[in-house]
Amino acid sequence: MAVERQLGGIGTSILFEDERVRIWELRLAPGEQSDVHRHELDHILIQISGDRIAVRPEPDTEGPYSEYLEAEVVPGAVIPVGPGGVETAVNTGRQPYLEVIVELKQA
Repeated sequence: MAVERQLGGIGTSILFEDERVRIWELRLAPGEQSDVHRHELDHILIQISGDRIAVRPEPDTEGPYSEYLEAEVVPGAVIPVGPGGVETAVNTGRQPYLEVIVELKQA
């Protein structure tokens, strides 16, 4: 019998939400990983601090990242991403990681 996968939130906490946007923060200590989560909406990632971050996609992901990706953090970087990703974020660096995620509810 297959065990149903439980998905978590895309960030650590919701900072703001209205009918147009939902804004999350994602905080990860060095070596910490997020819950497995699904991005249902177009979203914008804003890197605030940290040194290295990785995304570990699940086999059923339909997002833009289908293979493991690790990169240097660029504080202030703004990264638009489409929906469909099923993944885990992993802080592979030595510094705490902080990012703001803006989900776009309306086109």
